[in-house]
Amino acid sequence: MNVIEVAEGALATGTVCDPCLGRLVADRSFGLTNEERGDALRVARALAADEPYDPPDAEDCWVCEGECSRYDEYAERAAAALDGWDFRTYQVGTRVPPLLEENDRFLREDAGLPENAGEGMNGEFNREVGKRVGAATGAEVDLGRPDVLVLIDLATDEIEVQVNSAFVYGRYRKLERDIPQTRWPCSDCGASGLRRGAPCETCDGTGYRYGTSVEQLTAPVVLEAMDGSEAVFHGAGREDVDALMLGGGRPFVIEVKEPRRRAVDVECLEREINEFADGRAEVEGLRLATHDMVERVKGLDAAKTYRATVEFSEPVTAADLRAAFDELEGTTVDQRTPHRVSHRRADVVRTRTVYEIDGELTDERRATVDIRGEGGLYVKELVSGDDGRTEPSLAGLLGVEVAVTALDVLRVEGEDEPFERPEFFRDPPAE
Repeated sequence: MNVIEVAEGALATGTVCDPCLGRLVADRSFGLTNEERGDALRVARALAADEPYDPPDAEDCWVCEGECSRYDEYAERAAAALDGWDFRTYQVGTRVPPLLEENDRFLREDAGLPENAGEGMNGEFNREVGKRVGAATGAEVDLGRPDVLVLIDLATDEIEVQVNSAFVYGRYRKLERDIPQTRWPCSDCGASGLRRGAPCETCDGTGYRYGTSVEQLTAPVVLEAMDGSEAVFHGAGREDVDALMLGGGRPFVIEVKEPRRRAVDVECLEREINEFADGRAEVEGLRLATHDMVERVKGLDAAKTYRATVEFSEPVTAADLRAAFDELEGTTVDQRTPHRVSHRRADVVRTRTVYEIDGELTDERRATVDIRGEGGLYVKELVSGDDGRTEPSLAGLLGVEVAVTALDVLRVEGEDEPFERPEFFRDPPAE
């Protein structure tokens, strides 16, 4: 079917505006708008029929009911709705009422075209209003995950702005023990702070098991800087509450929802966080990130290096300790879910590899042990054996009870933090 026949069939239905007419052949003659295509079809039909050129009043179009004449108006309203939000990328979406979608289908049928011919009303609105919004704001279109999304509802004549989160990536060190990574709600009072009508004794009425967390020492500063509605802390795993996080730190992302500011000075933000944390934690390497970084951080199954201070129930010799290290190094251990976390994790057996292990006696009942292991290795249980739930273990090989009295995480490996062997680890023997 040629374009003159398309125009004949469409215009015979009644008043059709140029954008609705041009949408029928939107897949032809690139470089034109649908309005320009529609006008060209109208001119071509008038010439072929030797009839007067008679452009319609766009507001009288029976297909879109005049909505296609309001692109400029919608764009102006959208730009006004975006005022006060900091954004670099945007996208426009349109909710087209079922009646107008049905009109669009009827027009194609009457023009003799298949239902999927040309372009739908939704696509044209998104593009035409979108390019006007871009011109008014200086932002760029992002069809993936833009900073802001403008939704136009043609049925209600409303414009809604959805603001996507902003993200800050970095690494944190935890410099005090008994600080969890994130808020730890009190289970005895259900985080309410009350129990049997009185302040909960377990949490002193705070609703939380611990007075603060790495999240509480960092996220509020980022939230204030970006002027958002909420901040969410995402960590690459987590250390035990009683363990320090040292060395290069642990990767994290702070997500700020509905931020009014995005272009923050990360160097200044880093200083402000470290001042706010007041020596209990510190961050470094802050940079603005994208949503993808959250998935990368949460999915990071990195090898880690630990330093454990341990105590033996009976005297241990340096030779016996060295023999146990030699047995464990490079070994894959079976670890059943430890007793200490069995109340919140499935009871399964996991296999993890001990890449390197070394250490030295402080005296016959104490030692310092450095362990580099696969992500997910339960280090305390590798030392203690956890009543046989971890095999092999340092305690099992030595034949004595061994307890971890202090644990530090020295390194979490990742793309931006390559592994460097601590001094404790021996160089491999020369061949």
